[in-house]
Amino acid sequence: MAATLFLLPSIVFHHHNTFHSKLSSKSKLQSFVLSPPKKSNQSPFIRFSTSSSSPDHPSPPTPSSSIDYKTQTPQNFRRFLTNEELQEELQKLQFLENFTYFCKLPSGYLYIRAMQDTELDMTVDLLAESFAESMLLPNMYMTVLGFLIKQYMIERRGLLPHCVTLIGFFRGEEGSGDEELAGTVEVSFDRRGANSSPPTPTPPKNSPYICNMTVKDRLRRRGIGWHLLKASEELISNMSSTKNVYLHCRMIDSAPFSMYKKAGYAVVTTDNFLVLLKLQRRKHLMCKELPTLSKPLETVIARDEEVAPSLMDGRESEPLLVDEVLKSSLDMDA
Repeated sequence: MAATLFLLPSIVFHHHNTFHSKLSSKSKLQSFVLSPPKKSNQSPFIRFSTSSSSPDHPSPPTPSSSIDYKTQTPQNFRRFLTNEELQEELQKLQFLENFTYFCKLPSGYLYIRAMQDTELDMTVDLLAESFAESMLLPNMYMTVLGFLIKQYMIERRGLLPHCVTLIGFFRGEEGSGDEELAGTVEVSFDRRGANSSPPTPTPPKNSPYICNMTVKDRLRRRGIGWHLLKASEELISNMSSTKNVYLHCRMIDSAPFSMYKKAGYAVVTTDNFLVLLKLQRRKHLMCKELPTLSKPLETVIARDEEVAPSLMDGRESEPLLVDEVLKSSLDMDA
């Protein structure tokens, strides 16, 4: 079935208590009067005041402030980072830059690291192909879909180091070709990196979350999806103090569900039938508690015996791009 994409611009309205008044049937019409500056010792600035519209008893203009600072709460103001917080941010950024996950697969080698700016376009192309395949979209929509995904990823990349996109490169045995982009996955670590409009069932925003995992079609069933999941877990163990990690899995995706169960994830809750009215598939919200590392912020090298069964790579995960930039109802077929 085809899916419908909705691009909803984010509009924010700001209200001040000074300009808000309750109107009733007995209240008189109020208007703003621009009074010229008077020759006095006061500052010669233009003043705004409100006066009655009655012609018999005009009220003299009185200065008034446009903002009542005593009643305003600075909810939209952001504070500066302390020296300790700044050092922690820089340490996390450096760790993400140096993070590597390497493993030997039966058919070649897999190398996973954080996506760089120059690799954005090819990662967008991989995700767009996965979306188009799952939603049965014709090729004529690939350009629009790629544009929406790119805007989403640019916005998400601005939230580093609170979320990151990992990419995996696969290379066959020696002499069998160059390395190529094999898969990608997105990881958020805390509330600041969480999606503002996550899919249902809604995971806790202050907990790590894994989404948008996909593997190139012709490289599936080789264990790449398993190692993208393991690399994400290793990264979360180093970057987040909260060890309960969440992800979504559609009920119709039996292969990814088996992989998540084998990796230690358990179903927390499931979508009700009302999501079908939104043209969405029902999904499981799954959770796993990660072990605490004795030495945090380490580079990971996987052992050869950690290679997962190839059958776990049929369909890696449902790409869930839900944010202010891309509000979409995705009806994806395995």
